[in-house]
Amino acid sequence: MDYILTQHAQELLLRRDIPISWVERTLENPSQIEPDKIDDALEHRLAGIPERGHRVLRVIVNKTTSPVKIVTFYFDRSMRGKL
Repeated sequence: MDYILTQHAQELLLRRDIPISWVERTLENPSQIEPDKIDDALEHRLAGIPERGHRVLRVIVNKTTSPVKIVTFYFDRSMRGKL
């Protein structure tokens, strides 16, 4: 899947220990997709990451752009054990 990273997302790759391959995997094969509660253009894609003990990675994308734009991503502690 084609995508672009926002400046914020690019900075996260440098600051957090989350490989881009995990972000891409979640983007392409999410276990769950949720609409954003505030912005209709945003979509949350979630997937467990086996390499991190199945912690849930949340990737937030702007689905109205072509290609989709990755806005941010993080391990979602509130989703622990739910996927």
